[in-house]
Amino acid sequence: MFGASWAVLLGAPFSLSRTLLGYLVLLPAHLSVSYSNDYFDVDVDKYNKPTFFSGGSGVLVENPELRKPAQWIAITLIFCSLAFGIVYQTVYSFSLWFSGFVVLGNLLGWFYSAPPLRLAYRGLGELSMIFSIGLLIPGMGYLVTSGQMNQDGLLFIVPLMLYGLAFILTVEIPDMEADRSGDKRTWVARKGRGFGFTMITASFLLATLFFLCYPWLTPRIYPLDFRFLGLLSLLPLVAGYMGMMKRRIEKRSATRVVNGIMISLAAFCILADGYMVYLAIS
Repeated sequence: MFGASWAVLLGAPFSLSRTLLGYLVLLPAHLSVSYSNDYFDVDVDKYNKPTFFSGGSGVLVENPELRKPAQWIAITLIFCSLAFGIVYQTVYSFSLWFSGFVVLGNLLGWFYSAPPLRLAYRGLGELSMIFSIGLLIPGMGYLVTSGQMNQDGLLFIVPLMLYGLAFILTVEIPDMEADRSGDKRTWVARKGRGFGFTMITASFLLATLFFLCYPWLTPRIYPLDFRFLGLLSLLPLVAGYMGMMKRRIEKRSATRVVNGIMISLAAFCILADGYMVYLAIS
């Protein structure tokens, strides 16, 4: 939504059918990750208890007979994403690199936890999540609406990547002990919860500074108020700062702080998307 609205603000014509078909490329790929992560993380999840935002669903731990169906659902969803990508590319005459964009997104989602790469188990899961949240997801919205990926489409890549980093570190915090027991080498598992809260706050702060400072760094006038996005970004920044100052190291109290950060981050995303949509239709 953010990427599609940004494309419209920059002059791309809005097409509901084009946007919805583009989202159908993304939706099954995104959903597939939930199934594949549960499947490949089952040995780690045995040590864990699911929270609101982390720890997997726990379904396969309690029902191991569902592991194989979960794997096939994940694979089927990936093929659905690829099929919708081919349909979109054919209908709107996109070049082959569009399919490459779709394939890359699906591969990152699959190999986040799947062998042989198992990115999350090699300390690379955070980088893949930063790339996915910062570029692939909003980039898909911009791409299917504007028909091309250009410099303007990458304008928000820095703050969105920072939010991607904050997101993945936040969901890793409650799972620290389980990830260590399962040899899942996330940054929080290796560095601790204090490091995680500090990095989350730093990421939020840098994103806020981007919104507030970028208009002073470029002579170009854009069709939105960066200061308003900066104001909205204070929601997760304040939550992250409070979490860092409390230094909640014990799992139960740290999980409560994580819930607050995630709610504030979700609120920021909804409000920022709503602002972009309002500007696009007004």
